[in-house]
Amino acid sequence: MNMKRVLLSLIIIFQFIIAIGQSPINPYEKYFKSVKWREIGPYRGGRSCAVTGVINKPNLFYMGSTGGGVWKTTNGGESWNNISDGYFGGSIGAISVSEQDANIIYVGTGEETVRGNVSSGNGIWKSDDAGKSWTNIGLQNTKHISRIRIHPKNSDIILVAAMGNIYMPSPERGIYKSIDGGKTWKRTLFASDSAGAIDLVIDPSNPKICYANLWQFQRTPYSLSSGGNYSALYKSIDGGETWINLKKKKGLPKGIWGISTISICQSKPDRLYAMIENDNGGLFRSDDSGETWERVNESRDLRQRAWYFSRIQADPNNADIVYVQNVSFHKSKDGGYTFQTINTGHGDHHDHWIDPNQSDRMIIGNDGGAQISYNGGNTWSSLYNQPTAQFYRVTTDNSFPFRIYCAQQDNSTVRIKHRTNSNRITQQDWESTAGGESGHIAVDPLNPQIVYGGSYGGYLTRYDHEKDISRSINVWPDNPIGHGAENLKYRFQWNFPILFSPHDPKKIYTASNHLHVSTNEGHSWQTISPDLTTNDKSKQSASGGPITKDNTSVEYYCTIFAVSESPIKKDLIWTGSDDGLIHITQDGGKNWKNVTPSILPKFTMINCIESDPFDAGTCYIAATSYKSGDFKPYLIKTENFGQTWS
Repeated sequence: MNMKRVLLSLIIIFQFIIAIGQSPINPYEKYFKSVKWREIGPYRGGRSCAVTGVINKPNLFYMGSTGGGVWKTTNGGESWNNISDGYFGGSIGAISVSEQDANIIYVGTGEETVRGNVSSGNGIWKSDDAGKSWTNIGLQNTKHISRIRIHPKNSDIILVAAMGNIYMPSPERGIYKSIDGGKTWKRTLFASDSAGAIDLVIDPSNPKICYANLWQFQRTPYSLSSGGNYSALYKSIDGGETWINLKKKKGLPKGIWGISTISICQSKPDRLYAMIENDNGGLFRSDDSGETWERVNESRDLRQRAWYFSRIQADPNNADIVYVQNVSFHKSKDGGYTFQTINTGHGDHHDHWIDPNQSDRMIIGNDGGAQISYNGGNTWSSLYNQPTAQFYRVTTDNSFPFRIYCAQQDNSTVRIKHRTNSNRITQQDWESTAGGESGHIAVDPLNPQIVYGGSYGGYLTRYDHEKDISRSINVWPDNPIGHGAENLKYRFQWNFPILFSPHDPKKIYTASNHLHVSTNEGHSWQTISPDLTTNDKSKQSASGGPITKDNTSVEYYCTIFAVSESPIKKDLIWTGSDDGLIHITQDGGKNWKNVTPSILPKFTMINCIESDPFDAGTCYIAATSYKSGDFKPYLIKTENFGQTWS
């Protein structure tokens, strides 16, 4: 038995119980007290969707990470330090620093990229001492905040763009305003509980003029709806107190809009740029403060996957220069008619800030973290100094010293030595391994140089570190990305299970909507179960729309999401699906029994299953239902093979 795995499972379960507010009598407490956390890396960034610099402080920048709170650099990106730990963490959607007083910072929580696996936030946090201490100042129910704008001459006047609960209709969506530094709030723009505010700007030359974008959208466990009659562009001429809908202005696209974003030119405030998701969408420009518009570019390179990439940024000192953030980072020097690609250290760009006084000084946030440039994007600071990676699943191997394996979102898989002969763990002590950004990893119990890893689309690889050979061992040779799941032979989730049997080191399992097993290192696979999901065809069609269709296996539904084989009883296997079903077999897959408990809400994702290491009939299950708008945690247990649950 791998005792490291047992200890890790017990720690996770104990922390989960604490998280839901209980205080169990814990026989392992004396062991937990002796364990101290230490950071082992990897020192490379994860996704950042909120970045900003500070005027007149050339080396000072801030970034918000997805899952890791707020970070600060005082040396132009040579090193980063977390400044929110002890107060708040989680995913950050917006950061703004006062121009009047650089000590005043406002942070909005909840990631603004509406992926199928993002975390929600708890409102607005404020610091009056440049991040040394923080206070929550409200809007906790807005869940996801996309923009914060501060009046350039009065730090107490703030406008906030709130997206609301992205998984269900939310009455907290819209534009909020405070005139007392966040002590009180007033919502000044609201169109529908299905339309959140996604972007917001203030005219720096006249703060009474503001622009805002509303976006009608909703995520479900199996779909993303982007677009509707409430998506629109708005303008205010009284500091955000009242708003005028600009959607029908001359030159703007007709019909249903999806997401849209806006940028204003500081040196020429009548010049506006807007990116609009529409059947006739693209980059639009106005030279008369939004009264008339022209579509200047419809390139798909600028507007692909619109719900994920739609940020634009006008150069504050040259109205003809505009930047577009998408998979690549694009720059136009002729008012948006043509673009060139600027190389950065990573793909998938989400936010961009330019110094209003010096356009060559900027910071960008992408799926690799935050990067700083002092020469207009010709060179960038490193991404290998910010430990903000997001990980899916953790496992270890049987080497000595042992290594830890994870798949990093928006990057590669990685294995890291848990200790070294030097006084620190550095980049030379970790390396990429099998699989891709989203997968489980399973290490050969007999040879830790052989690693199996998954990725989205059902991709499965076997990697031999000693020989540096990788080969594909997919259960089914198909590339389903971009298609619905209703006609697929096997439905593999973004984060599908892979694991070795604790009783047979040659037996490896993986799961689609069926459970599969191989005893010859993936050369061939045997299917040992029927469909163990609800197999609801109405939830397997192409997701996305009504404008942009976006199908990744994040949205594939009716799949097996968790598997566990008892470490003390051979052929006793548990499975849990992302649509709420739990099954058990006690004969290696010949017969299956549905043991789904009624105490779980319908369509709950079974996220993790842990067979008890001491009692065969006992099993622990962690489940979530946040994709249906329910943020309560669910931890259940059976002691009789699933006959009853508590």
